[in-house]
Amino acid sequence: ARNAASEGMVGQKNARKAAGLIIEMVKEGKIAGRGILLARNAASEGMVGQKNARKAAGLIIEMVKEGKIAGRGILLAGEPGTGKTAIAMGIAHGLGAEAAFTSIAGSEIYSHEMSKTEALTQSIRRSIAVRIKEETEMIEGEVVEIQIDRPATGSGSKVGKLTLKTTDMETVYDLGSKMIDALTKEKVTSGDVITIDKATGKISRLGRSFTRSKDFEVMGSNVKFVQCPEGELQKRREVVHTVNLHEIDVINSRSQGFMALFSGDTGEIKPEVREQINIKVAEWREEGKAEIVPGVLFIDEVHMLDIECFSFLNQSMESDLSPILIMASNRGITKIRGTDQESPHGIPIDLLDRLLIIPTVPYSKEEIHQILKIRCDEEDVEMSAEGLDVLTKMGVDTSLRYAIQMITSSALVCAQRKGSDVQPQDIAKVYSLFVDVQRSTEFLKEYTDSFMFSERQDVQMKDSE
Repeated sequence: ARNAASEGMVGQKNARKAAGLIIEMVKEGKIAGRGILLARNAASEGMVGQKNARKAAGLIIEMVKEGKIAGRGILLAGEPGTGKTAIAMGIAHGLGAEAAFTSIAGSEIYSHEMSKTEALTQSIRRSIAVRIKEETEMIEGEVVEIQIDRPATGSGSKVGKLTLKTTDMETVYDLGSKMIDALTKEKVTSGDVITIDKATGKISRLGRSFTRSKDFEVMGSNVKFVQCPEGELQKRREVVHTVNLHEIDVINSRSQGFMALFSGDTGEIKPEVREQINIKVAEWREEGKAEIVPGVLFIDEVHMLDIECFSFLNQSMESDLSPILIMASNRGITKIRGTDQESPHGIPIDLLDRLLIIPTVPYSKEEIHQILKIRCDEEDVEMSAEGLDVLTKMGVDTSLRYAIQMITSSALVCAQRKGSDVQPQDIAKVYSLFVDVQRSTEFLKEYTDSFMFSERQDVQMKDSE
């Protein structure tokens, strides 16, 4: 509200202005996922700086593809806001679309209604994909004609005939009511090229035949033209299904089968079930029916895990069915949770010894300038050169994340004054409304006595006693 008192709310003018800007950002959908965006149109896919870390990540991808990283993991260590998560996602992207990528936070395993080791086991098995191959009989051809006979009385089953052809042959098939409903649902007409799975009866519309491209003067942009199939109508085709091990576990451990995946209530899975599945997958691999595709398990805030979890991960890395384990930590030398022992990054030494450690370093002024420029382009914010220089200085003096937060809110202030691009005065106004960590700390120190349960206040009282 612009006035001093509105709807019974008096004072707190700056706080109300800041809340108003947040409401505008939420309405425009620009406040979700506050972090460094990976812009596809920028050099190196929007990843700026961290040259050595990116080179190391590239070597990791090569080792994974050659199968030479078994029994090891990766630790991304660096201060907050240096691109650790972006590098982990880049590794997953480099492994290919079929590689499973599971991301969890270290504190997440304590909130599940299951044991810590079970939560970790499920995350590990989500990160291992199984490519199952099977041969199926298909009917593939171009639709010549569809004849549907409906009963004159209006009740009773529908029957019909479907004429399909390839470049070599033409055949007429009798249709039942289920197949007629499936054809109607897919909106199949003469001239379409379709496939029919003989085992399930599933109909897939591949596109429209090139020979019928001139049937209509105007075509929609989504119309796809394909060649008329060659050879026999009935063909054997290899179909590949990609699922992860956790999905197979759930399907085999619940009475409702695959529907348990949608309910989300997977619960704890018995070790016996997993052992049987591992044996079956091993058999499929020997027969050439299945292929294991190791994915990535990314554990952020890994220092939040306790000594039991670290011991379990240490053992899991020795397993044949183990994904690439990537951890991230922004801690220095700190206590291992659940013990009184201190260790680098809060991780036991024996596990650290197994890890390839990739450090991420703070960004330079030039890199911060480039990151902010990419972010402005991504958020469609017209930023003046002077405004970008002010934001860069802000990123150096406070933090990169705080400077990124200022972009959208500054653009809204600029829009309120009907400006064409964001100027330094717009950023200065937002800077006065939203404080950074350093100014917030100074505020707390100044008004310590006004806050409840202040440890500093308790120390002063003990000293006075």
